[in-house]
Amino acid sequence: MNPAIRAVVRKAIFHNVEVYGIYGGYAGLVSGNIKKLELGSVGDIIHRGGTMLQSARLPEFANPEVQQKGIEQLRAHGIEGLVVIGGDGSYRGARALTQQGYPCVGVPGTIDNDIPGTELTIGFDTALNTVINAIDRIRDTATSHERTFVIEVMGRNAGDIALWAGLAGGAETILIPEENYDMKEVAERLRSGHDRGKKHSIIVVAEGVCSGYEFARQLQENTEFETRVSVLGHIQRGGSPTVADRVLASRLGARAVELLIEGKGGRAVGIENNKLVDYDIIEALEKKHTLDLDLFKLSKELSI
Repeated sequence: MNPAIRAVVRKAIFHNVEVYGIYGGYAGLVSGNIKKLELGSVGDIIHRGGTMLQSARLPEFANPEVQQKGIEQLRAHGIEGLVVIGGDGSYRGARALTQQGYPCVGVPGTIDNDIPGTELTIGFDTALNTVINAIDRIRDTATSHERTFVIEVMGRNAGDIALWAGLAGGAETILIPEENYDMKEVAERLRSGHDRGKKHSIIVVAEGVCSGYEFARQLQENTEFETRVSVLGHIQRGGSPTVADRVLASRLGARAVELLIEGKGGRAVGIENNKLVDYDIIEALEKKHTLDLDLFKLSKELSI
């Protein structure tokens, strides 16, 4: 998110707009942890993972009384519009503030890539590169020891990380929550590979399907293959952002500022066919994220 924060601050200052950073998400908004940001405030952050503004969960922000406390802080600091970077929860808070008269623009920031209205979210590409590096290394071990490895990746209820990384990593099997799996089919695929001389396999499991250990248990009950499990966990959420993420974040952050300057609140920004788009933030929450099942079909065709 840091490249997006940098873009928001510098784009706004370029247009002579004062910028304030809210530290700690909506919790910081309610408590008044708000500071003015200058050009130097966002220096040397474009290559850093995470967010300099930090993050915090505040389930109570769904309560209109708590939202009102946040609005009081906005008024006290003379803030006329908000750029909200995050996922589903962040968007819901932005929607609530917009409905109460404070224009917000949502910027999609989540490794899960599960926000409707945009093909890519900030952090997704960086997470993918982390996962693919892990898969490449695990494959070396799988090859050397002739074993089947189950790799569990993040993504909540979306299978984008598993699908994209599995396809790029040449995984023999990819399990995503958007499609049911047949254990007999998985076992037959492994046996087919073994019969033609293949001594190792990589299976990528999205956490929304089941845990890697649970799937490995099922697999060993249905096959004779020795199985190992790697749960990548929160390593996927950190690290220096990729070039693709830095450029995407810069473009989306700058566009969010342009919308507020144009007097357009209650919007969310995204990218489609490499072009910036914006849409109603309330509509965004009513739509459902869809995964490209053509990629899933391709992954099966290429892993025969």
